[in-house]
Amino acid sequence: MIQLLLLLLGPRFAVRHLPKLLAFGAMWLAIGAFVVVDALDGALWFPLQSFGVLLLAEGIAALALARSGISLQTGFRYVKGAIGVLIGVLVIVRHSYSDFLLAMLFGAGFALEGCLLIAAAWIVRYRHWRSTIAIGVFSLVLAVIFFQPYPTHYRGTVPYCIGMWLAVSGVRMIWLYRRLRKSGYGRDGATAPACADTGAVEAIKESPMVVHVWTPIGSSKNAAVRRPVIDRYIAAVDINGVISTGHAALEAGNLYLSLYPAVEIDRSPDEFARLLRADSSNDVRGRYLPSYPEEAAAWCDSTMKIAFRRYDAARLVAFATEYKRIEVYNLTNRNCSSTVAEAIDAALEGSEYRHGGWRDVLRLILLPELWIAAQLRHRAQTMAWTPGLVLDYARALRVVSQPPAIGWIALAALAWRQSRRARVTQNAEQR
Repeated sequence: MIQLLLLLLGPRFAVRHLPKLLAFGAMWLAIGAFVVVDALDGALWFPLQSFGVLLLAEGIAALALARSGISLQTGFRYVKGAIGVLIGVLVIVRHSYSDFLLAMLFGAGFALEGCLLIAAAWIVRYRHWRSTIAIGVFSLVLAVIFFQPYPTHYRGTVPYCIGMWLAVSGVRMIWLYRRLRKSGYGRDGATAPACADTGAVEAIKESPMVVHVWTPIGSSKNAAVRRPVIDRYIAAVDINGVISTGHAALEAGNLYLSLYPAVEIDRSPDEFARLLRADSSNDVRGRYLPSYPEEAAAWCDSTMKIAFRRYDAARLVAFATEYKRIEVYNLTNRNCSSTVAEAIDAALEGSEYRHGGWRDVLRLILLPELWIAAQLRHRAQTMAWTPGLVLDYARALRVVSQPPAIGWIALAALAWRQSRRARVTQNAEQR
């Protein structure tokens, strides 16, 4: 999440505050280590009851916002709210069975995460796949620690989990600081956009940046065999066994980014497994389609369109110009979706720098959509970008860059009114 936050705040923020990232990382690591030790020695200092009340309140608020019908991430808010309420209640109860259930929940979560990371890294062999496997193994080790009762018989589950999260976050901050420092991010114009064509920038400056997504099911030629989640984020298989992965493109005025293989790839099930490897052996010649109207006329209209009004036209033009110089396509490493995701990142870099201080940070981290976008970005970078991931990533970042013009009090009041209206309607129907 820190990496995406720094991207949105841009190099000007990094110039002023990057050294503080190291201090925060060290502090987070120290606090996390203290909380872990406190959880293991059996004498808990961590204020569990207060933390449980906060989780319960946050979960109820998320459910209320989802029920209001105006949330832009309704499904996520329902899931997040339900999990928050469940964990909050279990923490407040503080009984032996609640400690056991919490340990099983956290253990199952880490086990699932570890298995997914290891399987995806082994199959796709994406960049840094060995590091991803190591992270997956670490998640499995944490799962085993949560599953077994020693040494606190599950009573230290919650503070232990929080401590590990803080410690890992601190390590990531320190690693990110070293990486950005080494790359010279924010210094001497190191990340300033390359000289972009002034005419091209002016041509798209007043136009919205539109992300077009053809979902796997929406772009399937024949009726697809429904497989929830898989056909949403990976691929759909029609009744004839033909695989459809969907497509993604980006449009801003007369600028269009839509990468295809120059020669259609064989997507039969036998060949598809081999093509999932992200190494250079699967690189093929690519081609860039000229415009959305021509692509839609030759194929079909995009299933979903996400429009951005606030973006950096100069950075987008510079990125597209440089990117199009390389005509290479790779199904999992350099595909249509990764092209659009990188273009979105380039266009939004520094777009949330307003006051230049911690007010910008606080404003962003209070948005649930920033956390959603960060998780999607992490998932795609450890596996591969797909049209489904790009769709959700663009939706989340659109809310971050263009939040709904409604305050928390007005939002809560609206949620209450709509909930009350729903109860009245339900009572009337029962009569």
